[in-house]
Amino acid sequence: MKKPTILRIRYIPAETVDISSDNLLFRDESLLVTSWKAIKPRSDFSKGISYTFLKDGIKISRFYDEKGSFLYWYCDIIEVEHDEQSDTYTLKDLLVDVKLMPDGSMKVLDADELADALEAGLITSSQACSSLRKLDHLLKSIYSGSFPPDVCRQEKDFFNV
Repeated sequence: MKKPTILRIRYIPAETVDISSDNLLFRDESLLVTSWKAIKPRSDFSKGISYTFLKDGIKISRFYDEKGSFLYWYCDIIEVEHDEQSDTYTLKDLLVDVKLMPDGSMKVLDADELADALEAGLITSSQACSSLRKLDHLLKSIYSGSFPPDVCRQEKDFFNV
């Protein structure tokens, strides 16, 4: 499977990170699945598996500790651009995130950053509206019990692929 370039753009803090070194597990026109280790050592997680739903603009990640025990789901609201010529995916973080714990408790994170980015002109009103609509779709999925999507439920050892 040909490996694309994958760039992650964040507005707060402003950074572009090339995450192309993540292990590409699956790719089609609507989904990228990657496994990865934390870029910088962290005490709250060590590695993960990310399911990037390219058409929906949502990246759902399973976070694990050093021993491979599942910790929680982390959902990023994103905007996806794909340059077919260079085969580069640009994943723009639209700031609002959802963290879902195994016990079902949930936190919506960084809504204040979405407001700050909009006020500062870092994102457009169209991007802010898109972020909120995607958040609404994700929350309805969680509330209805249809989260996570079936493709995200696999428990294989992706870190030894």
